[in-house]
Amino acid sequence: MSSTSVHASPFYCPIESAVHPGAEQAERRALAWLRRSTLCHGDTDLARFAGSRSADFYARFAPNADPDRLWLAALWVYWGFAFDDARCDEGPFAADPVAFAPMAFSVQRALEVPGRLHCGDPYAAALHEIGELFRAAAEPVQIRRFEHAHRAWLTGVQWQVSNRAAGRMPDLDEYLTMRLHSAGGEPTYAMLEIVNGLDVPDAVMDSPAVRALTEMAILVAALDNDRHSHTRETGRHQTEQSIINVFRVHRRCPLPQAVDEVIALRDAVLDRFLVLRDRVTPRAAAPLRHYLADLGHGIRGNIEWGLRVPRYLAPDGIAPAAVRIPEQTTTDHWTDTPRSGRQDPRRLPSIAWWWDDLAP
Repeated sequence: MSSTSVHASPFYCPIESAVHPGAEQAERRALAWLRRSTLCHGDTDLARFAGSRSADFYARFAPNADPDRLWLAALWVYWGFAFDDARCDEGPFAADPVAFAPMAFSVQRALEVPGRLHCGDPYAAALHEIGELFRAAAEPVQIRRFEHAHRAWLTGVQWQVSNRAAGRMPDLDEYLTMRLHSAGGEPTYAMLEIVNGLDVPDAVMDSPAVRALTEMAILVAALDNDRHSHTRETGRHQTEQSIINVFRVHRRCPLPQAVDEVIALRDAVLDRFLVLRDRVTPRAAAPLRHYLADLGHGIRGNIEWGLRVPRYLAPDGIAPAAVRIPEQTTTDHWTDTPRSGRQDPRRLPSIAWWWDDLAP
């Protein structure tokens, strides 16, 4: 198995595909905003934004969202991928935790401050404007949850940058803890409440079962992204911290075996997600049922997006201009059978609690 074929195995995901019918409209609105922003300096920049297919990505997470809010979530996803490329994976901050920390948390503060704010950093300035758009569209509790999730993401990236600077490969349990944050899944899923206009009470959203389901959805998508992005990151020399290399280094196994173990671990987490969600959903009020359904849509949609997105498949991350929202993936990409492996996730301290008796 070559490094370019680690994502060739089919994905176990018995969740139905769904996509918002307004995906292309959300793409047009978000890209029009980005063209006017401080981040865009011409057609090449705009094409690179478009190559992330962020509107298609989020249209699959929230297939029933308010169209006037869907484009806002897509806008943050476009921003997030650009920030990740320029500040987290490459560039002067990517291996310098001392420089990364003040930069990242000044960006975070720009998100949190309401009203007029002068930002010399173009990424902070753009994020502040996106935050203002969110505040105009959503309730304070939804904004607070998103801001907290955003801070957790940047904290996870700080950890990743520190490992890179030290030339340190985390072990499996440590990597999973870091990846739960550094993948950006927390703010991505936190936006579900914003785009859907959901009002899930704190006592429910913070309950062990819902917390576990959210974390499992984040981790499944994060491990899928590690597979999707392996080819791109190999070419850019960014694979020193990925779930595949964690198995290769700490388990001393060749690439094919490492990929098999990654898939088996991921499938075990997805199976637990499906079992627990089926136990929680019948007793849930309508807003929580909607949220739990979209956690699953995010898992499925992230795979479909990753199999087609120019960000992972085109060398420069840019697709031909004629290619718009990608069509559905074929049945060859899917399997009904989860993979079994040697690693029992219930023996990993950071995630073992997901298998406790959590249902209300």
